[in-house]
Amino acid sequence: MTTENCPIIGVDHLELYVGNAKQSAFFYSHCFGFNIVGYQGLETGERKVTSYVLEQGDIRFVISSAVDADHPIAKSVLKHGDTIAVMALEVPDAAHAYQQAVDHGAIATIPPTEQTDEHGTLRFAAIHSFGDTSIKFVERQGYRDNFSPGFVVRTPKAPQSVGLESGGLCRVDHIVGNVERGMMDRWVEFLIQTMGFEVRMHFDDNDISTEYSALMSKVLQNGGKTIININEPADGLRKSQIAEYLDFHNGPGVQHIGLSTENIVATVVRLRAAGAEFLPIPKTYYDDLADWVYELDLPVQQLAELGILVDRDDDGYLLQLFTKPVGDRPTLFFEIIERHGSRGFGAGNFKSLFVALEREQELRGNL
Repeated sequence: MTTENCPIIGVDHLELYVGNAKQSAFFYSHCFGFNIVGYQGLETGERKVTSYVLEQGDIRFVISSAVDADHPIAKSVLKHGDTIAVMALEVPDAAHAYQQAVDHGAIATIPPTEQTDEHGTLRFAAIHSFGDTSIKFVERQGYRDNFSPGFVVRTPKAPQSVGLESGGLCRVDHIVGNVERGMMDRWVEFLIQTMGFEVRMHFDDNDISTEYSALMSKVLQNGGKTIININEPADGLRKSQIAEYLDFHNGPGVQHIGLSTENIVATVVRLRAAGAEFLPIPKTYYDDLADWVYELDLPVQQLAELGILVDRDDDGYLLQLFTKPVGDRPTLFFEIIERHGSRGFGAGNFKSLFVALEREQELRGNL
């Protein structure tokens, strides 16, 4: 199957199921610089779910919580904690993408559906993915001025009036899912067969390991735009970050989202000042950067102070760092990344990153 069978325009949105949508929307707005641009809830006639639409650059989050304790969102939060439950992909024809996926083995969760209001007609459908996560196909060409029928548009407040400032985040760079040991290849094949993804990179436990733990990962892309990574735990002396995630998430799910920026220093300074917490990197990591970091025109001391990692390959270099988990459970977190030619994922940083992650695991009593 080729990408022409299911062309993906890009990531339309990511929907998070959370315990309190109002408070979570405030958190992502104030700590990460998102604007709240849409709303659905009791005031709009929706009696079961409250949702906020947040945007920054080309990134769109939908933050949803249940009003009714018996609603599937409430059950999801009880099982998984706050989690990314829906990966929505924009496609030119939602019904076609859905049918192609189902014909190649996908399990349907929402059949092709149309919703119309004064803004136009929105078409969508959805299939089951790993764990309790779903993939939603969204056809948005005929519906551009609102998020979805049933939502009301909210005009973002002027940043200076409420002390907010954009985080400088531009787009979703990649999505990373964690699955059980032995299941990575199954879900990689699922993405290949149902949506025409192609394997771009493969890392095994020789590439991603420390003294204590290891994982394996495959990187897939569709049309060179939408990138999904699938991780599974590998044998190690102690519990890996993937195993910890699976335990506290109660099964597979989205581990982290890579968000790109064109100025990672400014973004990290802004996010730190607003309260976002990042993974501390050992200072010894920066001892070996002086020989080549001058190419970036960034002082090593500044990178060390902010905890920014640097990696390069034949195509260029990248800068990256990772937040701590954004909830009480050690599950979902975010990566901030700035690319300068490199299409990799910081393979040269895996060792240092894992050591930092294991230090956090040890503090939680989970290593």
